[in-house]
Parts: sequence; C-alpha cells; structure tokens
Amino acid sequence: MEDQATPVGIDPNVPNVARMYDYYLDGKDNYAADRAAAEQILKLFPETRDSAKENRAFLSRAVRHLVESGIRQIVDLGSGLPTRGNTHEIAHAVAPDTRVVYVDYDPVVCVHSRALLAKGDNVTIVQADARAPEALLAELREHVDFSRPVAFLLLAILHFIPDENPDGAGAYQIIQRLHEASAPGSHLVLSHAIDAKPDTTPEALEIYNRSTEALSLRTHAEIARFFDGYELLEPGLVFPKDWRPVDPPLFGGRNTSIGYVGVGRKPS
Repeated sequence: MEDQATPVGIDPNVPNVARMYDYYLDGKDNYAADRAAAEQILKLFPETRDSAKENRAFLSRAVRHLVESGIRQIVDLGSGLPTRGNTHEIAHAVAPDTRVVYVDYDPVVCVHSRALLAKGDNVTIVQADARAPEALLAELREHVDFSRPVAFLLLAILHFIPDENPDGAGAYQIIQRLHEASAPGSHLVLSHAIDAKPDTTPEALEIYNRSTEALSLRTHAEIARFFDGYELLEPGLVFPKDWRPVDPPLFGGRNTSIGYVGVGRKPS
C-alpha cells in the first residue's frame, strides 16, 4: 500500500487492526506500521497467523451451512479487507440469489471492498459502525428484509468492543439489539479471541492499545453469553478446527487457535 496515495483521514503510522489481520492472512493491503505491530504479536503468539487462517476456514464452513439451511440474507459485520474466500463467493457457490451485505466502519476497508467486491449481483458494501446499532439497523433496512431470517457474522470483531463502551453500545448490547431486530430462524455466527497465554497477554494488549482498537478478551463462559436467546448449534462453542471439520484438516488437525467460534439460531 505504500505505493498508493494514503486516503484522507488515514494515518499510516498508526497500526490498524483490519490491516494487521490482512497481514496475518498474507495479504498486501497493509502499511509498515501494521506489519511491525503484527510481527510483535507473532513473536508473542506465533500461532496467530495459523489461527487467522483457521478462522477463515471456519467462516467458509459456517457460510456454507447457513446457505444450505435456507438462509438467503447474510450481513458480514466488521468484514475487514477483502481476501480469498470472501463471504459472497462462498454463499453464491451454493445459492447465487443469496444477498450478502458487508459492513465496516473503516473508510479504507469500504473503498477497497467497493473496488474489489461490488461487481456482481446481490453484494452490497455499507459503511456503518456496529457500536451505533440503531443507525446500523436503519442503514441495513435498505438492503435486508428483517421479516425474513438473516444471518449476522461477527468474525474476530467482538473482542475489539468492551462490555461498557464510552464510544457507543457495548458488545452484549449490540448482539441483543441484533437479536431483537431479527426474525425467528435468524443466525448469529461469531469468533472471539481468548486469553490464551496469560504470561504474555499484557504485552499483546499493549500493542493493540497503540493500534486503532484495544482488545477485550473474554472467557469461554463470557463468549457463550452472546448466544443468549439463540440455540447454539452442534458442536457448540469450540476451537475453529473443531466446528464441523472437513478433510483434510488445516495444519494436520493440530490446535492453532487463540479463540472460540460458534453458530446460533434464533428459535421460532
């Protein structure tokens, strides 16, 4: 990205969590500051890059399940920079009529998404902030029929939102509002980081504190609370590699995860 003009309002010297994630996935849409911060994290948690790839593999399996189950509306919240195996590509391979709405508050993410993704039918990019759920839902109503089931994807997003948020709604408030707004049969799909190495976690938290978003790590029980009001689908809240795995497993099936994933369905 150094070869491109920096968009107005973007400081390339401040690590950006979306661009750091892009770097973990071997992407090219990142600046030197992002790479430096990501490399610091990789020294503390060498499994981060593999964990990010497991997270993407979980996304693929979960989206296929949603569409095969009849879901035709998917909202990918905090979608991040486009990469290989994007949500609409997975969904449209099963059912081309599936409406996919990508949502991110980062203007650079939205510019890249519009340039790379908005070239086909049933794909929309929306710039909005989940921390303002009423404004988010008002924007989504232009693209989503909330009288019909919709799937909300929040992959590696909620651990950047605290319980009590001075900048808007807290993480649990956001999920509760999405649950209230959605029809029976709607789904919640999420992945969330955990305190995998207590001895080195404070250093990692400090790195993210200097980035665009601080981390709010949660326990298994605290992550499970997000599924209140949903039926948690089998196999429950598990490591990404264990959520309905397919052969051959990534990385030989060894655990690379520093978080949990799950899929819930709003009952009728």
